[in-house]
Amino acid sequence: MAKLQLFFQSLFVILAVLFYLSHADVGTAAQYKTPYLPTACYGNDASQFPSSNLFASAGEGIWDNGAACGRQYLVRCISAAQPRTCKPGQTIQIKIVDRALTSVSRPSRNGATMVLSTTAFGMIANPSASFINIEFQQV
Repeated sequence: MAKLQLFFQSLFVILAVLFYLSHADVGTAAQYKTPYLPTACYGNDASQFPSSNLFASAGEGIWDNGAACGRQYLVRCISAAQPRTCKPGQTIQIKIVDRALTSVSRPSRNGATMVLSTTAFGMIANPSASFINIEFQQV
């Protein structure tokens, strides 16, 4: 009986951890460089950018007909084509300020879930990479 109880307790803990980890989505991130203005969300208003320079353009999967403007996401690099591209343990919070499809500066890879500013990309991955696989969660 004690073994059965221990089994169910262990199973519960494992399921709880898996459920907790499953709240994030997975996608790809590219990067883009200046010029960042104008943006699809806020036009030529330079005050739209966070002082940390941690911002991004939304890919079509999260653009949501413009509703993504101003959304904040926690983002971390989980893998890349080249080994040791991701910076382990680094999670950043970014703000969506533009639409990747219409941004003035072209992304390093088309079709990305998010196109991160140079600063944001460099915080979680080697800046020489053209794209990375990310885990992201809306804040």
